[in-house]
Amino acid sequence: MSALAGRHALVTGANRGIGLAIVRALSEQGAKVSLLVRDGARAAGAARSLSGTHAIVVADVTDRAASQAACAAAAAQLGPVDILVNNAGSAESAPFLKSGPELFERMLAVHLLAAVHTTQAVLPGMLERGRGQVINIASVAGLEGAAYVSAYVAAKHALVGLTRALALEVAAKGIGVNAICPGYTDTDLVQRSVAKIVAKTGRDAGDVLHSILAEAGQVRIVTPDEVARAVIALCTAPPGSATGQAIRLDGREDA
Repeated sequence: MSALAGRHALVTGANRGIGLAIVRALSEQGAKVSLLVRDGARAAGAARSLSGTHAIVVADVTDRAASQAACAAAAAQLGPVDILVNNAGSAESAPFLKSGPELFERMLAVHLLAAVHTTQAVLPGMLERGRGQVINIASVAGLEGAAYVSAYVAAKHALVGLTRALALEVAAKGIGVNAICPGYTDTDLVQRSVAKIVAKTGRDAGDVLHSILAEAGQVRIVTPDEVARAVIALCTAPPGSATGQAIRLDGREDA
């Protein structure tokens, strides 16, 4: 029997891409999973692929009250949250001088504050039980810079910083806090970025993707399933074996 059997995992941004891959992997390991999403109808369709116990809770994770109410609703349905995966996010690009405070506020709200809201909702229960995992899906952008996405990069750096600070605070109390930092991943977000460049330049989509990866130092695109496997590895590792880590996933091991 999997070490995750019967554990309750809550995943934000869980109805597509990386989030959906994580939910499926956790469900396959026997965990009960809650999908915290903005679009309940879309999540219902995604949840049909899950074999185990699951629940759908709806909230805008940037809204503190709504997010924490959704976490409480998930716990009421499936029990206390043992694993929290903060995956919800978005990306906007603009030159720095055209990046107003509103853009920075949006990126910080969805990447940093959303994780604060959910973590503060479930952490008291984890501390009471003396166990738990908080996993933040950050980005390679949280470890290094990138042009024309200064607000996104700043927000992802902030999320990695939160991960490291909280890990130190709760490490002796049985709680692991880690970040997974994927590079360019095969999601609709990347596909839209490629399509936008193709529409503007007329270049071949494959050539555009190759150029994007090469500029980032990636030899291949990351798959959502790879991120999901890293989540499972953290959740099944011996207690205390990994915390405060920012795990880089960018395909460079193939170089």
